[in-house]
Amino acid sequence: MSVVRSVMLKVPSATAKPGPSIGQALGPLGVNMAAFVKEFNDRTSAYTAGIPLPVKLTAMSDRTFTFEVRSPSTSHLIKMASKISAGSSNPGSKEIAGYISPQAIYEIAKIKVKDDANKGQELEGMCKTVVGTARSMGVVVREEEEEEEEEEEKEE
Repeated sequence: MSVVRSVMLKVPSATAKPGPSIGQALGPLGVNMAAFVKEFNDRTSAYTAGIPLPVKLTAMSDRTFTFEVRSPSTSHLIKMASKISAGSSNPGSKEIAGYISPQAIYEIAKIKVKDDANKGQELEGMCKTVVGTARSMGVVVREEEEEEEEEEEKEE
C-alpha cells in the first residue's frame, strides 16, 4: 500500500455532499466519495455547519484514504469575528472593512497555533500573524470602547 497522491480541499463542515467540487478532486484518485463524505461529516459535526475547512486527503494505491481536517482559515475567522462578509477590495488604503478586538485576535491565534502546519510557533508570533492577515483584509485592530467613541463623534 503506497501513497498515490495528497490533495488539499476546502469542504463545508458537517454538510459535505458528494458533488462536482469533491468529485473532481477525488474521482481521479479512485477514492470512494460517499465514504469520504460520511466520515468527514462525522468528524466535523462539532463545527458550525457550513464553515469551509481545509482538508488534506492522502489517497493510497489500494483505494483507501486518510485525511486531516485543519482549522478554518485565518481570514474566515477574522471575517466571523469582525462580522463582515468580505475584506477590503483595496487594503492598505484608508478604506476600512471592519474592526476586530485584540481579544478576538488572541482567540483566533489560540485556534490557529494548534494546527499541525503551525507546530513550533509561539502564541505571540501567531497573534502577529493574525494581525497581519487582518490588516491585509482592511480590518483594524482596536478596543470596542474606541469604536463606540468614534461613532459618537461622527454623530455630533
